Amino acid sequence: MRCHENFRAKKCFDIDLQTGVEESFNPIKGVIMIRRKKTPIDLIDDIYSLAYWMTGSESAARELVYSTYLHVDRNTRERELFKSFRECLSRKLDEDISCSRPISPVKWKELPGMSLRERFADIKLSVLLSEITGLKHKDISKIIGKPLDTIRLWLTAGRQSLASGMLSLDSTHPVGHFN
Repeated sequence: MRCHENFRAKKCFDIDLQTGVEESFNPIKGVIMIRRKKTPIDLIDDIYSLAYWMTGSESAARELVYSTYLHVDRNTRERELFKSFRECLSRKLDEDISCSRPISPVKWKELPGMSLRERFADIKLSVLLSEITGLKHKDISKIIGKPLDTIRLWLTAGRQSLASGMLSLDSTHPVGHFN
């Protein structure tokens, strides 16, 4: 059993490599916590749900799940799987934009609306990662690549927007078509 000391307590943990079960013990609280590490296969339903909510289409969601799982293996950690999903989603958004716009000498990354579109997608993804997968704010921050305070603001604003219908949830409006 390995132990980690922080400023308040000494926490001990042990991980069974075959089952992925992590057992931790906090001597101050006298509590043993058992947590099973999730594999990419364990998370496939969550990834599909995220993909469907982000795209609004079953076929687009299946394609996004497929492309995500092409970039991971069975030993990929949960956070890395969600990072891969986000990268595949960004690529899909870029493809959708390039396919729907006429060819121009201006690069699409240079357009001011592109960053706004990506921000809306990240806000929506942050809310969905919190609500669908139950990830903590710190984990979402690492997946999205934004500071923790930004994620907290996005979650508050994003939940309010979803509740009021500003971030479209119905299947007729994919991620890029915010009302």
